[in-house]
Amino acid sequence: MRRLLALAVVIALCAGPLIGVQAAGAAVVAVTAAIQGSGSTWAQNAVDQWIYDVTAQNLQVNFTGSGSAQGRTDFRNDTNDFAVSDIGFQGADPSTGANDTNCQNVNPLSDCRPYVYLPIVAGGTSFPYQIRVGGKLVTNLRLSGETLAKIFTLQITNWDNSEITKDNNGHQLPDLPIIPVVDSQGSGTSAQFSRYLATDYDSIWKPYSGGQGMTEYFPRQGDEVAESGSDSIIDFVTSAAANGAIGYDEYSYALQKNWPVALVENKAGYFTAPTQYNVAVALTKAQINTDKSSANYLLQNLNNVYVNPDKRTYPLSSYSYMIIPTSSTDPRMSTPKRQALADFIDYSICAGQGQMGPIGYSPLPINLAQAAFEQMDKLHTADPAVQISQLNVAKDCSNPTFWAGHLNQNYLAHIAPEPPSCDEVGHGPCGGSSGVGSTKNPVNGKAPAPASSSSAPSTSSSASSSTSPSPGASASTGAPGATTGGNSGNSGNSGNSTGQTLAGSPTTIGASEGSGIGGLLAVLAAAEVLLLLALPPIIARRRQQRRTGR
Repeated sequence: MRRLLALAVVIALCAGPLIGVQAAGAAVVAVTAAIQGSGSTWAQNAVDQWIYDVTAQNLQVNFTGSGSAQGRTDFRNDTNDFAVSDIGFQGADPSTGANDTNCQNVNPLSDCRPYVYLPIVAGGTSFPYQIRVGGKLVTNLRLSGETLAKIFTLQITNWDNSEITKDNNGHQLPDLPIIPVVDSQGSGTSAQFSRYLATDYDSIWKPYSGGQGMTEYFPRQGDEVAESGSDSIIDFVTSAAANGAIGYDEYSYALQKNWPVALVENKAGYFTAPTQYNVAVALTKAQINTDKSSANYLLQNLNNVYVNPDKRTYPLSSYSYMIIPTSSTDPRMSTPKRQALADFIDYSICAGQGQMGPIGYSPLPINLAQAAFEQMDKLHTADPAVQISQLNVAKDCSNPTFWAGHLNQNYLAHIAPEPPSCDEVGHGPCGGSSGVGSTKNPVNGKAPAPASSSSAPSTSSSASSSTSPSPGASASTGAPGATTGGNSGNSGNSGNSTGQTLAGSPTTIGASEGSGIGGLLAVLAAAEVLLLLALPPIIARRRQQRRTGR
């Protein structure tokens, strides 16, 4: 037995020098270099998830969540390799008056840094809040768009206001001052929220904002609290001293803390949460710029999203974008950097979309995923040495929005559950232990059990600890043919662990040596040798199949 084990060890040691030797005819693995991005905190949790995932592929990606405006400024000034922004270049920065284009100087035009936009993820701008009654946290707050507009323009300043009472079907909240929390930096989240207000509630918004429409710099006034970035906003709202606070953030930030967000009234007269399903439904009405000759190709017009008549719609739904350099002479870019950027986009738009639902976003539909890959191809156009994966997006990407045989539809929108009757205007609010306003229901998208119309706003003693997926956790999906992705079908799983797959603990071998442990180790050692010899050419062949040298 010992001789067999020793022989296996010797074989394994002798095989060592073979590891990493390229098999004859195998593809050369593309060389990458570290890349730096900056921008949107709205999208940062998604980007950070992808960065965590691709470390296993030896990709070095760094991202600084500095706000959409700063990300675009960094891009313009050649101080990042890619930017992430929730809106496009605006032409001028209203805060500083400086030009906000892709050019360092308006003239000469040769100073401009060529670029393209590509969509990377969808999501909902949510409204986390803290209202405690007798020390217990209200978890099923409902607010109309008009009420939100009045709260953030200081026309409604107390939670016992009659309009808030009306939104909650006659159930009055306590006499508690409202503390609106806004973003202090140039924020795509502020841009999305202010665009909604300027579009649907301009008579409320414009007198407050001095006539501004959409703005990345929220015009803070009075007792409003300004915090820098999404993390700071959610940290303030959930702090012990913030009873009465309400802020705005991408839903993933509240979900991470298992914190309640307000249900927002849609045009069908239902109060809905920013689940991946309701966001998918809402964005079926998004108008995307499809003019490939336009500088704004693929950017979004959300006017029809705000008024989508589907009762499942979450009205403040939108996309976020990556901005990538496309010039062959870009001063920051090299072949290894472009390769790293292409590989990162490849993962993010394909396999990475399956991670989005469980962490509080909504995956891209197939048309935008395909368009994003076409934009990525321009890295190869700029530098033919960059290897681009040759994917059949519909077959090779495990995206829960894709629906075999129905590629013109979004599967998540198809299976999105109807809102419960107790979330219709004039009914409810829904009650129960989970509370519609809590994050428990939005995690799995299941409709809560209807409550009687006389039920009061739900409370809990405290928010339970978050069980949302940790970075790198995979998820299952109900989308036909998908192997990873969002929550499964209408049923989902129970609790906040929906979609999370946890690795099991290693099995402990407790047998004694006399029961065969030595033989088992020898077999394992021999198997390891075979794997070490076989894996490199297999991996090389797989990579060759996915890549071409075009």
